[in-house]
Amino acid sequence: MIINTFKYLGIAVLFTGLTGCLWKGGWLTTVGPDYTGKPTTTIPSQWHVPENMYDTPIAHQGKPSNLQAWWSRFNDPALSRLLAAAQQASPTLAAAKARIAQARSGFIAANASLFPNLDFNGEITESDTSIEDLNIDLGEKQQDLNINILQYKGGLQSSWEIDLFGGLARQQEASTSQIEAQQAAWHDARVSVAAEVANAYLNYRYCQVQAELLTVDTESRRESAKLVKIAGKAGFRSPADIALADATADDGQANLLSRKVQCGRSVKSLVEISGLKEQEVRALLKTAPGQPAKLPIPPPFRIDAIPTKALLQRPDLVAAERDMAEACANIGVERAKQFPKLTLTGNISRTLMNLDANIFSTVEATMQAGSIGPSLSLPLFDFGKRAASTELARVQYETSIINFKAKVRTAVREVEDALLRLDGVDRRLPLERKAAANYQMSYRAQQQLYRAGLGNLIDAESIRRNALSAEMTVDELEQERVSAWIALYRAVGGGWEDPLQTADKASH
Repeated sequence: MIINTFKYLGIAVLFTGLTGCLWKGGWLTTVGPDYTGKPTTTIPSQWHVPENMYDTPIAHQGKPSNLQAWWSRFNDPALSRLLAAAQQASPTLAAAKARIAQARSGFIAANASLFPNLDFNGEITESDTSIEDLNIDLGEKQQDLNINILQYKGGLQSSWEIDLFGGLARQQEASTSQIEAQQAAWHDARVSVAAEVANAYLNYRYCQVQAELLTVDTESRRESAKLVKIAGKAGFRSPADIALADATADDGQANLLSRKVQCGRSVKSLVEISGLKEQEVRALLKTAPGQPAKLPIPPPFRIDAIPTKALLQRPDLVAAERDMAEACANIGVERAKQFPKLTLTGNISRTLMNLDANIFSTVEATMQAGSIGPSLSLPLFDFGKRAASTELARVQYETSIINFKAKVRTAVREVEDALLRLDGVDRRLPLERKAAANYQMSYRAQQQLYRAGLGNLIDAESIRRNALSAEMTVDELEQERVSAWIALYRAVGGGWEDPLQTADKASH
């Protein structure tokens, strides 16, 4: 019998292995809807960006640019170091990696459920029994009977749920989609962290540029106040001019101190994001002596792809689409629970018993047992519990579709918003640069007139403020331009590799 049992189990395991490799659904049928793919019809056919005051739409055509190495083309070692450090220190990325590991665990469990499980049980027991004054004629006299029993028991147990209606196959589909969604979410977190670091770095460099501009302005105000005081002592300037010059110098100093505080706060922000020590961050941000501060220069790229090609590379949309696939498969998982469940079980056991008594020689015995057979579970009355679970899965699938469409609309808005920002900066920047140059020319001329005694200090300081404001506006637009490039990079999905190529990276 034991031989036949082994044979049956071996045939069952072999047959299961073959069907696990070849069968892609339920043995009888696969319940639940088949996933039809992402609803690409929700994505507009072209970008709509105002080209002129009449908002004529522009249709960008072409292919998505490769943005994987975009940050390295900044040629900024400080930015590269901060980006690398932030990727290692980010709790968001750490949590995303943990979710990938969790999804992989679920995938392995779902895949294993398609095959038989096999467990081994073994135990050793020993017992002693003593019977006093045993009344047996042993030829001499009555004596105690001492019995020692030693048992060695081992067995194999196996069970296999036969996927009649495709519930296990649907669970495998859901688990596969879930791990793909978590991998895409990990990529999205990487892009978000990179954009966050880049914006923080940009804010610090912008603060540096503004601080240098205010430093020059403050020194100029001090020099002007000094000259006014000298002229006042000689009787050529009134006390009102002297007071105004001092007030202007103090105001410039206050503005400079305020800007330096903002720069210090930007450093603190970079320390927090990167996880580096403040001394290291300050060393990275330090510029060479005599070298003026400057903003990072983003390498431009063209977004001339149609929206479908450009947006479907966004990892958050990939994750949302995979969530739809998982939700669709879950309908089949819950629907299959309303149908009969067939399970094949089997076990084999072997027991070796050693009995040793003081009145007879040792006795050894071996016992073998085995069984195999199916069990059928048929759901009858659950008061609508399984049907409600199936309906919930359907609602969750519909919700995932709505969520995907909402994310598409958000993605379109983000891309077009970034394009609008870039277009606005490109149109305004030449005008503001020209205005700043003219203000500087006007200020120098007015200052010369004032020093020659042909002008008044109020007019000179008014033009000074206009010139300073124009210079700061140019810097602000330069900062806005870089920020818009970063936003555009983020909006089109950033530089993230194919999930199949980087899945292993996420687990390490």
